[in-house]
Amino acid sequence: MTWRPSLWHVDDDLLVVEKPAGLLSVPGRSVQEQDCLSARVTAWWADARIVHRLDMPTSGLMLMPRNAGAHRALSIAFEQRRVDKRYIAVVHGQVRGDIGTVDVPITVDWPNRPRQHVDADLGRPSLTHWRVLDRLPPGEDTGPCTRLELKPITGRAHQLRVHLLHIGHPIVGDRLYRPEDHATPRLMLHAAGIAFDHPRTGLPLAFDSPPPF
Repeated sequence: MTWRPSLWHVDDDLLVVEKPAGLLSVPGRSVQEQDCLSARVTAWWADARIVHRLDMPTSGLMLMPRNAGAHRALSIAFEQRRVDKRYIAVVHGQVRGDIGTVDVPITVDWPNRPRQHVDADLGRPSLTHWRVLDRLPPGEDTGPCTRLELKPITGRAHQLRVHLLHIGHPIVGDRLYRPEDHATPRLMLHAAGIAFDHPRTGLPLAFDSPPPF
């Protein structure tokens, strides 16, 4: 066994691990999509379970409960929006203003699955807060960019990617929503922070992972 998870926390109730970019969170349907974070982690901790996911091209922190009680408590915490998540992204263009909110409904784009899109009639409410961290000078392949901190309040599929595309600042390297974007070898999106109450003790826990870009 040569691969070991990048581990931020372990106790009898939960793990906090870091998913690398390019790895599925859970198995896909095909034989070629069975390698995933869940399978790799359970090779070390057989009781680890999935309670939330990150997109395949996104890296960063994930919680994995280790028993039914912790899974139930963390599932409720996610549903009640008591888990604070923070992402770092590099987006195309110079974002105007220093803080803002994207509040537009999104749903699956059925003819173009797995893409999602903004749909005022059929979309589910989706809310993201953003804050500028840095405005970056033009790169050789990217042009001017902006580094953002993102805080999703809701947890829709591809929410951050769709919201940033909607405001005219797609995430650098997002080839699903901007197929021509070969500026970087990966999606420049990282789940950099997560904070929650421990499912057994109730004590607050917070973890921060610096982005690898």
